Amino acid sequence: MSESSRIIAIGLLTQRDLGLLGRGFDRAFPVDPAPCFEDLVRAIDDAELKLERCAPSGRKTTGV
Repeated sequence: MSESSRIIAIGLLTQRDLGLLGRGFDRAFPVDPAPCFEDLVRAIDDAELKLERCAPSGRKTTGV
């Protein structure tokens, strides 16, 4: 695969996730845990729940 056609992605992965990806996943950069990260995830979850309650029935609200 040429350098210009390589896929680049950014994500938060656990060590188990990296193991499942296998040897083809050749670069991972560890980050220090943030003390307020759980609060951020909780706020995102709360916002998604509110959005789902407000969305018209049958409408898909997640698009990631």
